[in-house]
Amino acid sequence: MAANLSTALEVATATDPGMVRSHNEDSIACDAEIGLAVLADGMGGYNAGEVASGIAVAMLTTEMKQGLAEHDPHKVVDGTGEPMGAALIRENSAKANAAIYQTAKSQPQYAGMGTTLVVALFFDNRMSVGHIGDSRLYRMRKEELTQVTRDHSLLQEQIDSGMLTKEQARYSQNKNLVTRAVGIDPDVETEIHTYDVEQGDIYLLCSDGLSDMVTDEDIQATLDAMRANLPLAAKQLVQLANDCGGRDNISVILVRILDDFAAPTGWFAKFKAWFR
Repeated sequence: MAANLSTALEVATATDPGMVRSHNEDSIACDAEIGLAVLADGMGGYNAGEVASGIAVAMLTTEMKQGLAEHDPHKVVDGTGEPMGAALIRENSAKANAAIYQTAKSQPQYAGMGTTLVVALFFDNRMSVGHIGDSRLYRMRKEELTQVTRDHSLLQEQIDSGMLTKEQARYSQNKNLVTRAVGIDPDVETEIHTYDVEQGDIYLLCSDGLSDMVTDEDIQATLDAMRANLPLAAKQLVQLANDCGGRDNISVILVRILDDFAAPTGWFAKFKAWFR
């Protein structure tokens, strides 16, 4: 069973339609008690994008909460060696993919809808992050910002192959061409990795409405200057994206590690298990 992490994590969020779009197709959700943050950036005609992102976020939030009530996220899964938290992200991302795919197939107005997804689960002084598409997770450790996830996009493939430099990629017309999305195909692979976290770390989950508009250097400078006020930092990141044109919906989740949250071990773990 997942521990209550609300005293170990500080969470702030912000989401905005931007300066061009008429409505917001991003969806976000956080549950500090179980250490969960979910962000999705929908795509599709009419309101189909927000339907897809809404299904993904609602399903991940509900199913992860249920799974964490039944399983300890730090326990190693037999045969895979990965923590249960990572396995739950994989399992429930697949459920969300199937639900969106079937909805799009059965309701013509939602044909072709899909969404990106980035999920972070914090447990045992670690974080498992799963992502599909080009929504990102960054880590701010001390004064250094690092992009943790790697986009599933045509642009990233062009950078990897040496066709484009990162600087050239900033001005590319192919920014929105993802190579992997939730709900487009019957099956999709969620890329999942697990990392150690440190007290003082700040984790940023964002849609490409932020990362396409604001440079990593400006994101880093904002988090560094406003680290004492996480809600204000989230709002300022959205404002920066709008100031730079706001051509897409902008969503931000910030998670700060306030305290140690190592899983109990030894006799204490047995004591807790006995009284569940």
